Amino acid sequence: MPRLTVRELAAVHRLEFPFWLNTLCQALWGVCFAAAAPADVLTWPALAAVTAAVLLMEAGLVLNTAADLDSDSRHAERSRLSSAAHRLGRRGALRLAAGEAVAGLLLALAVSLHIGHFIVLLGAVGTLAAHVLYNVEPARLKSRGLAGAVVFACGAVALPCLLTHAALRPDVPASTALVFTGLTALAAGRVVWWSVPDRDADAAAGQRTTSVRRGAAGALHVACLLLSAGLAVLGWGLWWSGGVVAVAVGAAGHAVFTGSAVVLSRRVSAGAPVSSTRLRRTVMPVVLAADLAIVGVALSA
Repeated sequence: MPRLTVRELAAVHRLEFPFWLNTLCQALWGVCFAAAAPADVLTWPALAAVTAAVLLMEAGLVLNTAADLDSDSRHAERSRLSSAAHRLGRRGALRLAAGEAVAGLLLALAVSLHIGHFIVLLGAVGTLAAHVLYNVEPARLKSRGLAGAVVFACGAVALPCLLTHAALRPDVPASTALVFTGLTALAAGRVVWWSVPDRDADAAAGQRTTSVRRGAAGALHVACLLLSAGLAVLGWGLWWSGGVVAVAVGAAGHAVFTGSAVVLSRRVSAGAPVSSTRLRRTVMPVVLAADLAIVGVALSA
């Protein structure tokens, strides 16, 4: 495997701001909702489970880098990623992803053996399986439209949440399950939303994402439906677990993002172009603020 610079290594892991912080929040949500006190998050089973979740999600992103070599090389805004990915090579990326996945699974196994049940390990295996199904032929669910978005969201939210939650508490209360379900639906909506600026490159590479299948406007309509449903379920779960204040704090950022998606849908329907760089710099920080708010609500519950 060729030696990459720090910036190249960050690129193949999709560590641009704010994505790496979003990933950390997704790994923290489970332990934060399971913790009886904030100090519980700093116990070694919790920290090991969070580390395992991050490793597995990052392994999935490296796997995605390998799978998307063709489409990223056709994307005008992916030049840095494409250059780093080609320097690493498909085989090097697969080796890197495999190493991180094995490390994550071993950590999850160690936590499972320590706490006496295997829900943590099952969550880890499920997280890895979701990313493999999304990226690897013959399944390659990224090219299966909405199914791919849902599976990716499960591998980025639902299953990592189960993994880390089980490190402190094996059972998931109904209110917490609703929160995780809402967050997963919101993530699926963002996957569809994020496919819009990639539409031309994905189509040229033969990838049948939702935006390729339905067009940019159609994909954004689907994204808005998923985001609205996710926001409703998230609000229900937060209200059940923490009341009106929890809803106001935890759902506000996601409501703002959903509103921005509706505005973008109208602009795209009118023929406006979409830039992934602009979305990352202007809209994704709103998602980060929303994700951090969920961490705060969970720790204060």
